[in-house]
Amino acid sequence: MEAPPPYNLCNPNKKSAIINRSYALLHSIAITSLIFYRLSSFFHSTPSLPLLLAFTSELILSVLWLLSQAFLWRPFTRQTFPERLLQDKNDDELPAIDVFICTADPETEPPLEVMNTVLSAMAMDYPAEKLSVYVSDDGGCGLTLYAMKEAWEFSRYWVPFCTRFGIKTRCPKLYFSRFDDEFLGQGYEAEKEKIKVQEAESNGKMLEEFNTKNHPAHVEVMQDESHNANGTNQVKMPRLVYVSREKNPSYHHHFKAGALNVLFRVSNMISNSPYILVLDCDMRCNDPTSAKQAMCFHIDPKINSNLAFVQFPQKFHNLSKMDIYDGQLRSTFLVKWPGMDGLQGPMLSGSGFYMKRKALYRDIVQEDTDFTQLKQYLGPSNELVKSLKSAKYNTDVTSRLLEETRFLASCKYEEGTQWGKQVGFLYMSLLEDYFTGFNLHCEGWKSIFYNPSSPAFLGTATTKLNDTLLQGSRWNCGALQVTFSRFSPLIYGLKSRMSLLQRMCYVYLSLQPFYFFPIWCLATIPQLCLLHGIPLYPKVSNSWFMVFSYIFIMSQLKHLEEVLSTGDPIRTWWNEQRIWMMKAIISYTIGMLNAVLKLLGLKEANFVPTNKVADDEQITFYQNGLFNFQASTVVLTPLITLVTLNMICFAAGATRTIVDGSFNAMFGQIFLSFYVLMVQYPLIDGMIFRKDKGRVPTSVTLLSLAISASFLCFGSLIIKS
Repeated sequence: MEAPPPYNLCNPNKKSAIINRSYALLHSIAITSLIFYRLSSFFHSTPSLPLLLAFTSELILSVLWLLSQAFLWRPFTRQTFPERLLQDKNDDELPAIDVFICTADPETEPPLEVMNTVLSAMAMDYPAEKLSVYVSDDGGCGLTLYAMKEAWEFSRYWVPFCTRFGIKTRCPKLYFSRFDDEFLGQGYEAEKEKIKVQEAESNGKMLEEFNTKNHPAHVEVMQDESHNANGTNQVKMPRLVYVSREKNPSYHHHFKAGALNVLFRVSNMISNSPYILVLDCDMRCNDPTSAKQAMCFHIDPKINSNLAFVQFPQKFHNLSKMDIYDGQLRSTFLVKWPGMDGLQGPMLSGSGFYMKRKALYRDIVQEDTDFTQLKQYLGPSNELVKSLKSAKYNTDVTSRLLEETRFLASCKYEEGTQWGKQVGFLYMSLLEDYFTGFNLHCEGWKSIFYNPSSPAFLGTATTKLNDTLLQGSRWNCGALQVTFSRFSPLIYGLKSRMSLLQRMCYVYLSLQPFYFFPIWCLATIPQLCLLHGIPLYPKVSNSWFMVFSYIFIMSQLKHLEEVLSTGDPIRTWWNEQRIWMMKAIISYTIGMLNAVLKLLGLKEANFVPTNKVADDEQITFYQNGLFNFQASTVVLTPLITLVTLNMICFAAGATRTIVDGSFNAMFGQIFLSFYVLMVQYPLIDGMIFRKDKGRVPTSVTLLSLAISASFLCFGSLIIKS
């Protein structure tokens, strides 16, 4: 008998692998030559402090480059065939899915936007009786609870409408903002107008509702499988559950990871679905078939036994053509994650993943595990422990069950248990997704990265420089918390069942913040030496100069090749160079400082949600490709200081080389300073030429000038001593 056609296909990208491996070989030879040149020169003369700093920077960059090659070694692409799945499985045979959506602050995450995310999840193209949507409101905001009730009422009209007419865009806000439309059958236009009226009424009620009370420690279940828009036909509806936690200063609530674990426990009592979809509150379901696509992997008997999660890329509806802040995270979702997919699978990425519930319990829940032992791990709730060995879907949510879920939702419930340590989403790091995914891979679980042609989910990208860099600092601080712990991929991964290349990927991600050191050094030390006529690189006439030139040029060409191969224009290459430098100076540095302070116990961990609200002026700057320099002084001053320093050193140093004829010896440093200025030209434009509100504040320019002058004076004293 012929084997049945597969639900999915895995395609190694052989062309990219050949290019990547050839480049890695040649570049390794060049880097080895550079290190040999530096070390041999040290034997002939005592190296100066600037030379040692430059060499240390080159070593750090070389190590990080070597680690990054693991992402490029075996890139994969995948295909799914949901139609084959549906031929083999009817609705009753598809596994149930719980959707987790987290929100924390109604000021930065407007409840109206959360409503749209919830409605898009409830309207997914999946059996309604197999869907349950859970919303965690860490703010305990009455307005958010009211929004969920309005979402539930509107869903009675919206879900049947989407199902009946096969609507592809199932987020109401995006659906009604479209200008294109098509005829979808008799009665479509009339029903659309009715739905539009209902949406306007719901939005209007939300805008009027400001005096609602907060609801800490509250669980509310909204379900009704017998209602539709007109109340005549029996239409099954997904269940919607609102959960807020009562935060106690005596107990740590563990931010997003804590909220997810609360939903994990509460859902265990109500629906207990074998799979979980996690979404950020702004990450709307764009392709309603994403659940079926994920099940093409999770149900595949060849891979499902050790498959923990299927990760979709994070994509965004508000990206501009210029994408000056690299909001699409191209390198992550189009290069690194497909590369990890060819190994043991991509890292958990915070949102847009379908997780197997069993994987989050790890090896704790076994057939022969003692009941008392389970309570030691999972806490004092007998009902929670009983639910682990039951696939029961509670159609009737009794008052007793609700009381139990409120008990499970309290922060103090986790005291003395293994939640966040061995069970559920792991704590210890602000980057709960990175830490949890790393531990799953260490335990032998695998993951899959699937990037469909139509985005499965669409979120809201940051459109302001300040938000972009501070968000990056939080991510890097979280990665470093793991690096400085006993779970550091440098040592912990050695004991695991993780492959060498997979471990290299995690080590790179954990050490990525160390880019801050070489970027700070290479943006200041060669420029200072240029000002004083001290060469740090070989003369142009020296054959060793070709090694440095080759490394720089080939690195740029490889980056350009990656950009073009992912379908992006050349300007993306230039924009990514700029924002990478900015992140190295600000995000990596602040992340490093915060991680060290927390390690020393001098600072408490804090999690500030990314602002999802943007005003018209901010959006205008972003859409026009203009940087908005209305940022905090802490963020802006280092950037402006380095650009000012490079402007001074380039002008004075280039003039000096022309006068004393040392251009041959100083060309490398002249070029480096010129390169920094060209890449960061928007900063110069913001300081000198722009007159709009997004320009660099004069106070920051003056402060940066003073710091640059102080650095030059202090640096000159050290060099001359």
